[in-house]
Amino acid sequence: MTGRLNSAQPYAIGLFRAVVGLLFACHGANSLFGTFGGDTVEAGTWPGWFAAVIELVGGSLVLLGLGTRAAAFIASGAMAYAYFKVHQPQALWPIENSGEGAAMYCWAMFLLIFTGSGAFGLDRLFAKRSATQSRTAADKTPVAA
Repeated sequence: MTGRLNSAQPYAIGLFRAVVGLLFACHGANSLFGTFGGDTVEAGTWPGWFAAVIELVGGSLVLLGLGTRAAAFIASGAMAYAYFKVHQPQALWPIENSGEGAAMYCWAMFLLIFTGSGAFGLDRLFAKRSATQSRTAADKTPVAA
């Protein structure tokens, strides 16, 4: 059973990445454009507007699996900031201060920093393409005797 689960791990990580990225991007779109019936934040306001941009752009990149580790690093940091500066001063525990979302996104993105995009990500596609191109370039390089 462990072998089967281990072989499915890249696909589970890829699915996890896509769902977290989609939800994170929707949160940013909601704050920026009022989609899904949300209230918009005024452009340029600190920290709400900047957080919304990070959520939309970072969530989209994570969803696509493009620059996943870097996007997840920035998104995780933004959610840690949101938790400690916005939610935590109200109360200690996330359930008391309505910070569950920020805490969960922070840790979900933190996990993606270490796992990468998993299966189905554009990172993996570009890595394969780059490896193929470097192998063909190495084959064409003349060998000095």
